[in-house]
Amino acid sequence: MLQNVQMDGSINFQTNGDINIYPCPWESDKQVTGGERVRYRAGIEVDQDGRTRVKRYNVGKNGPMHDVLYETAHGAVKMTRPQIRPSDGRRRMDEEFVYVTFKFPKKYGLALTKALYAEESDEMMSYFKTRKEETVWK
Repeated sequence: MLQNVQMDGSINFQTNGDINIYPCPWESDKQVTGGERVRYRAGIEVDQDGRTRVKRYNVGKNGPMHDVLYETAHGAVKMTRPQIRPSDGRRRMDEEFVYVTFKFPKKYGLALTKALYAEESDEMMSYFKTRKEETVWK
């Protein structure tokens, strides 16, 4: 059974978000794992000699999934990011969506929630009317 191991090492932070940890050469006699590469959650890999790699999360690596177009106090209009085919450079309109979401606390009650919903949905519809030239509607 392996115990906790302390080692001198160097840490490299890469521009893509990965982190690599290398033990110093004089620490080569220490064994960190049971002889094989060990993978942990969150993209952490540890080799037998102590070399460790921490991979960034893939979620959001190309930016956010949705672009916020318009926000109200309790709602938002979001759009998926434009998808462009690499082969011909054309947009994939069938993979672009507009989402309208509302989040009201339960403590508001039904009457107040309905009043706020009517007010904020009117604001969002006004926003949609100003964007009808820019948005492709099916």
